[in-house]
Amino acid sequence: MTGQTVSMKEPVCLIENDSDGKLRVVRSALGILNQIDQHVVVVSVVGLYRTGKSYLMNKLAGEKKGFALGATIQSKTKGIWMWCVPHPEKRDHTLVLLDTEGLGDVEKSKNQSLLFEPTSSLLCSVGYLGSFRPQPPHPYSYVTELTEHIKVKSNQRAGEESSEYLRYFPSFVWTVRDFTLTLEVDGRPITANEYLENALKLRTGHSKKDQAYNLPRSCLRNYFSPRWCFVFERPASGDKMRRMEELTDADLEPAFVEQAKEFCDHVFNDAKTKTLKQGLKVTGRLLGNLAETYVSAIRSGQIPCLDNAVLALAQIENSGAIERARAHYQKGMADWVAYPTETQEELSEVHAVMEKEAVAIFINNSFKDEDQKYQLELMKVVQEEYEKICERNYKESQKVCESKIQCIFAPLEEKIRDGSYMTPGGYKEYCNDLKLATSEYRSEGGRGVKAEEVLKEYLGRKASIGEAILSADQSLTEAEQRAEAEQAKREASERENRAMEEQLVVQERLRADQQRTYEENVNQLMERMERDSRNAIAEHDRVLQARLKEQNDLHRQGFDDRAHQMQREIDALKGAKAQEEEKNPSFMSTALDTVGTAAALFLPGIIPKVGGMVVKWLSKLF
Repeated sequence: MTGQTVSMKEPVCLIENDSDGKLRVVRSALGILNQIDQHVVVVSVVGLYRTGKSYLMNKLAGEKKGFALGATIQSKTKGIWMWCVPHPEKRDHTLVLLDTEGLGDVEKSKNQSLLFEPTSSLLCSVGYLGSFRPQPPHPYSYVTELTEHIKVKSNQRAGEESSEYLRYFPSFVWTVRDFTLTLEVDGRPITANEYLENALKLRTGHSKKDQAYNLPRSCLRNYFSPRWCFVFERPASGDKMRRMEELTDADLEPAFVEQAKEFCDHVFNDAKTKTLKQGLKVTGRLLGNLAETYVSAIRSGQIPCLDNAVLALAQIENSGAIERARAHYQKGMADWVAYPTETQEELSEVHAVMEKEAVAIFINNSFKDEDQKYQLELMKVVQEEYEKICERNYKESQKVCESKIQCIFAPLEEKIRDGSYMTPGGYKEYCNDLKLATSEYRSEGGRGVKAEEVLKEYLGRKASIGEAILSADQSLTEAEQRAEAEQAKREASERENRAMEEQLVVQERLRADQQRTYEENVNQLMERMERDSRNAIAEHDRVLQARLKEQNDLHRQGFDDRAHQMQREIDALKGAKAQEEEKNPSFMSTALDTVGTAAALFLPGIIPKVGGMVVKWLSKLF
């Protein structure tokens, strides 16, 4: 999707503490996100304050200034600050940078600061943690408390570890500044990533000290995958460090400049689009709704439940998707339809194009539409809009036709008024004038779909006048008058038939439109279900591979008991993946039956073709 984006000149606060110490979302920041229809890559940074986090975020934004760097022991970042910029590599994406209030700020209580980290983690697609220290535990002990502030399911037990967290938590980047160690283990050179994995190895002891050592490492291993590490030399000397915003790359250590570039290149090229469960790609607008949902739960004193948040978002987004689809349809019809259309087919063709686009907008912006409730609502909405447009088309056609009749038949009306036809031979003259005017009217373009009906009604009102003229014409014998009367009846019957045929064509087209509406919605629904199924399988596979890797690592490190305990999780993931892969025809048939049955209430012309559509869908999968 290309969509609409924004480019901000500087960061704004997205989430802050109010006067009562509770989190709140800043409305102006939400307004910015609501303008972004593009998918987003969201990079969030957390960690100890005064560790250079904001500097790297400015580099990602392509600017020297923006996020406040600070040169004192005070944290310059309060709350969560947001900077939206065009993604430098993915042209159809927006890069959203979130700079989070640093841990350890002397001016904030632990409870105030701690609320920002889980919120930030849930909003981003890649999170990086900044540190001076070459060991991860202490600065990142906040990860041990994430599950106290976040749960996946409403019935989840406190402290329960679950692979479900991997579906929601971002990828993880650990950045270490002022790194002076040699990257090697047992004399063997290693990469920064290998250094991180080595630092996350667990101890085999059972003492409190061992447990305290293992806990943050276990959390990082269990909740974040994939993981990367970047190490940075000291950027500059002490005096220059206080003026980082004023320095150019030439003023910094060359090694640091190269390391910062590698970090930015990694984010630009490897950071994924922000997604929710089952691979739903997040737009800026959805990100704003997500922030509101999480903060609302925290403000109410609840622990944010990720599954419940997704359900709440589904209601917001699905309703919004209907309105966006409706607005697109209305605008498209207004832009492309010139009233009255010459034929119903002409109107129908524009309707088909705009309806297809409207359904696509809904499909691309909706998710978790259980029982296709919202898609059925969209079908009803579009049908109602189309009926209004058809009704307007009828009225415009009638107005145009009446105007043309008034103009074309004006000479005939004048002769009727001055009695010109009430003379011997007047009836034949009247019939000739009537035929000429009728022929001229039928040769006129731009009459629309009511042309014959309006003509029929007009000439029907003239029937009594024709009869009076016929009766007054003394030049005709009685037999000729009877013959002329019969001819007038035949012509009236012909006009009636032409008007009926005209309306039958319209009605047949409308029935075809209803059938096409049903099939278009079903086809796009099948494509959506197919895509959702692929995403679900890919998600199951990603989480499964992460757990298998963790299990293998535990075996290698001698933690066989932990590895065996993980097997139940792995078996459940394999089962869920197998179920997704083995969906049978009844799954699709149920969905299509639901759509067909409900749609028949407001699309009486449809003929559901469930069986053939299911076969078509399954043939794509296998």
